[in-house]
Amino acid sequence: MKNERRNMCGGVIFLLGFVLWTILIQMVDVKPEGIAETNIGFSTINVWFHNLTGVHMKIYTITDWLGLVAVFVCIGFGLLGLCQWIKRRSLLKVDFDIRMLGVFYVIVILEYLIFEMIPINYRPIFIEGRMEASYPSSTTLLVLSVMPTLIFELKRRMKKGILRKILILVTASFSLFMVIGRTVAGVHWLTDIVGAILLSAGSYLVYREIVLLHYTVWGKGEYTLFKQLPYFCKN
Repeated sequence: MKNERRNMCGGVIFLLGFVLWTILIQMVDVKPEGIAETNIGFSTINVWFHNLTGVHMKIYTITDWLGLVAVFVCIGFGLLGLCQWIKRRSLLKVDFDIRMLGVFYVIVILEYLIFEMIPINYRPIFIEGRMEASYPSSTTLLVLSVMPTLIFELKRRMKKGILRKILILVTASFSLFMVIGRTVAGVHWLTDIVGAILLSAGSYLVYREIVLLHYTVWGKGEYTLFKQLPYFCKN
């Protein structure tokens, strides 16, 4: 219980860090350094890093398409939940972690839509002749929100063995590649990547600890008050 609560606090700290980071981006070293002279926070370090890496459209295109991997993972878990729903004839009988996963993915989509509608800043380059919202990096947010849930579920649902280790290693390596790829592709400011990391880490940790707390406190079976009374009496 102490570990779950500690990790939950860690998730909240990441989310608060994201809020603070978002505020600072609009206040610190703000200059019209973006395309069409749009304002960019932390402009000195952002412009320096952008000039350092340059623009690599091939990396941008590759990572853009590979972002679909995270989408397919979402679809896969959605199908798993649908199969359980049909088989068990009740949404409430779908595994709790899968139900919460659906809620989590909806929240990630809402996070993306909110920052598309309320742009904090714009990309350092035009994409197909258009200015696009840049903060936080949507692909980084998607990958770092979804792929850790895949690792979490692999650990929960697969027996320990070489196959599980390989799948976890591949998933972690893919996530790292995507973050590095989006960082050096030159289609985002450095602060966009940092913001996406903070938001995705906080959101994932909160989801993970809600699931772990559920199974730690209530167990894997159906909740019954009398079954849990001894636990509450001792604590």
